[in-house]
Amino acid sequence: MSKLWAVSWITSIVASTVLSQAAETQTPSRVLMRTDLGDIILEVYPERAPITVANFLRYVDEGRLDSASFYRAVTLNNQPNDSVRIQVIQGGLRGHRDMVLPPIELETTDVTGMAHLDGTLSMARAAVGTASSEFFICIGAQPELDYGGKRNADGQGFAAFGRVVEGMEVVRAIQSGALQGQMLQEPVRIVSVSRL
Repeated sequence: MSKLWAVSWITSIVASTVLSQAAETQTPSRVLMRTDLGDIILEVYPERAPITVANFLRYVDEGRLDSASFYRAVTLNNQPNDSVRIQVIQGGLRGHRDMVLPPIELETTDVTGMAHLDGTLSMARAAVGTASSEFFICIGAQPELDYGGKRNADGQGFAAFGRVVEGMEVVRAIQSGALQGQMLQEPVRIVSVSRL
């Protein structure tokens, strides 16, 4: 009888742990990003973009983004050859290739149901399936970055996976920095990134 009780008790603990972990992976997570210009609080949505969020949180949890910076600011005035104009700031591990993890599958906005709105957090990429460590934040609504948008010739758009919940004034301050083309003359250092 005691063996049966012990097995039942262990099974109950294992089941509750698995359910707890499953619930945690479906709950939005908040992340504090401290920069030299101020703090940005982000919320990411694993229930909508599980692959992209897991990738981003791995960078956060392993301290990889503590070496990152915002280095690119796209404005309406620095895209002279693009007929589809956007406004974003881009950050990541540019110059720290040893910290970059393997690329991930693209979770398109038609699958996730997310759109590139003001403050949306999304993954930068070249070809489909090349996103890894570089991310951007939208300034204003950017529908051409969604699935079917014209910013990329492949029409697949980018993987939106979160949003800024506090600190858009910091995002705008980063975008207003001195530029050489689209590159910030002085990249804005990301001091630390951690879960709240």
